[in-house]
Amino acid sequence: MSRKPWAYGLIIIGILMIAYSGFNYYTTEKIVDLGAIEITKKQSHPMKWSPLLGVALLIGGIVLILPGRNTE
Repeated sequence: MSRKPWAYGLIIIGILMIAYSGFNYYTTEKIVDLGAIEITKKQSHPMKWSPLLGVALLIGGIVLILPGRNTE
């Protein structure tokens, strides 16, 4: 199996992780349910990571692409 698809995937993910240091996702939580009356709360859950992780993935992808590293 070729390493190049994995290398390109690591490079793309690394660039995206450098550009975006995280994202938020939201969940809706039911607080009160009294028959026809319903109170809900929308809660944010931030997902953050260090841009250094993106740099590490980018470098790892580049190393896999370098000539002479492919075993095929």
